[in-house]
Amino acid sequence: MKIKHYGNAGTLELKNHLNEDGSLLQYLQFPAMEKTGIATHAFSTRIGGASKGIWSSMNLSFTRGDDPKDAYENFHRYAVLFGVPDDRLVLPYQTHTVNVRVVTEEDGGKGFTRERDYTDVDGLITNVPGLVLAIFVADCVPLLFLDPVHKAIGASHSGWRGTVNRMGKATIEKMREIYGTDPKDLLCAIGPSICRNCYEVSDDVASEFKKAFPGRETEILNDDGLNEAGEHKFHLDLWNANRIVMEEAGVRAGNISMTDICTNCNPELLFSHRFTKGQRGNNGAFIMLK
Repeated sequence: MKIKHYGNAGTLELKNHLNEDGSLLQYLQFPAMEKTGIATHAFSTRIGGASKGIWSSMNLSFTRGDDPKDAYENFHRYAVLFGVPDDRLVLPYQTHTVNVRVVTEEDGGKGFTRERDYTDVDGLITNVPGLVLAIFVADCVPLLFLDPVHKAIGASHSGWRGTVNRMGKATIEKMREIYGTDPKDLLCAIGPSICRNCYEVSDDVASEFKKAFPGRETEILNDDGLNEAGEHKFHLDLWNANRIVMEEAGVRAGNISMTDICTNCNPELLFSHRFTKGQRGNNGAFIMLK
């Protein structure tokens, strides 16, 4: 499969893994985060799952109408990829907040092998080795965080609401509060999601970003003017907006790995809500301390 890259190709690497039944699972990684040897991570693709139809094949969601047995098998395959039992995965309860949960040993399996006892959580952080933090997207931005000094990690879901409210900053501040993380030490990743060229938004959304990013509007917004229906439209760059959030929170520019793969441009590789008009599964982003 040919991947359509946005800008400079090669930022993300496509990796292969054989499932227990011999089928091929494909996932994406940023080399800069892997080379530390402290943690491992993966951004899922649609390749290598058990789901069928519009969820084909690696759907990572129990709430999109997929057969629960197939969805469970898909999560299990990622547990196998990370070399852990199913009850080491920890899932959020995403509702476009900037709430971040501190994950402890007692949280293992929540959202997958057992019920969650929390709601409204769009970010997870932990310093427990062997727990796999997961978040889910299908055009929204997955964010990953690694503190190699204090050996702590984070994973956050950042759609336009999360981005305008600075989900990346909220995650970093929680890591500083709980683990003593210095943002200058962090390695961060902005994962596959919708690109600036594909993400058209209305004037009310653009206005939120103008207020939240004063003086930096041109870095994240293209003003398209009025369309044929008389609606004022813009194109929004969530990738750069999240980069700005991270840098303003103290992360070094050189420590941020930013995606070059758009979900909407690569519908055979990744689920995209906009491309499928909502008829889809979810992509996942995972990170684990070794």
